Amino acid sequence: MYCGAVEFVCSPSAVSHIPVLLEECMGFLDPDQGGHFADLTFGGGGHSRAMLGANPENTLMAMDCDPDATDRSLSLSEEFGQRFRFEDRSFSELDQVSSEEEFQGILMDLGISSFQLMEPTKGFSFRLDAPIDMRLNPREGQSAADFLETASRESLVRAVREYGEERRWNRVVNAIINARGTGVLGRTMSAAELVASAVGGHRSRQRIHPATRTFQGIRIAINGELEALALTLPKAFRGLKPGGVLAVISFHSLEDRIVKRFMRKMAGRPEHRGDSRLIDERTSYGELIKSKAIFPTKEEVEANPRSRSARLRVLRKIRNPQL
Repeated sequence: MYCGAVEFVCSPSAVSHIPVLLEECMGFLDPDQGGHFADLTFGGGGHSRAMLGANPENTLMAMDCDPDATDRSLSLSEEFGQRFRFEDRSFSELDQVSSEEEFQGILMDLGISSFQLMEPTKGFSFRLDAPIDMRLNPREGQSAADFLETASRESLVRAVREYGEERRWNRVVNAIINARGTGVLGRTMSAAELVASAVGGHRSRQRIHPATRTFQGIRIAINGELEALALTLPKAFRGLKPGGVLAVISFHSLEDRIVKRFMRKMAGRPEHRGDSRLIDERTSYGELIKSKAIFPTKEEVEANPRSRSARLRVLRKIRNPQL
């Protein structure tokens, strides 16, 4: 949802948050059957509400490190009472607030919520001019502006080339370093224009803004998103009861690769093409409910364009591994 130009700021009530792949997630997690669930990425609460509403006996723990998510969780607390518990912290701390084999189903939606994208002070979007921050939790860590001004060339290359998967990474990195101290790197729109110019400008028929990949890479870098995901997946799997389901929605190839390899490893499958171990050398702790990723339907993408890059992977637990 695009809420306006530079001078127009969206109020939280104006933001429409549509949970991605909702029907598919509910189909695999099957909250109708009842149980204790976890939503490790609360966001706007759409998935949490659906799981709690599916059965009057369901309970759910939600997590989110965005400070504003606490306020958004209040409506669920009022509606569902003690059946709902919210934890204001990163999902990487799951083991600090839960036990092994506690949940019937766990959901992770790795996308940035509409609330974060459309709140200018969070500095995620270059459609809204604001200080460039990009921290999922603005109470800790380094802002994107500070990262751009001070990071080593090696760190910038990792962010732009590896995390952003920008083909013209060298031009972008050089442009960033040359712009230090000018103030250009301090705001979303000026930084986006710098990147766009470095990669050749914005052509009229170009569907994606030329700064999108670089902004993605910077966000991943300053939040340690891939490291947090790799750390959390084993914790989430341990947190499932035998027969429980882990459902993970990712939005770019780097996240999906980590999820895919972890789930295949737990299912005793080759993690990648170069994995030459024999089947009997592997141990299965879970089973892939679907061997391939599930994508949104054409109808969902038309109704919610932000869902177009989403993909869902699902794993059912058989037993607890020694991770």
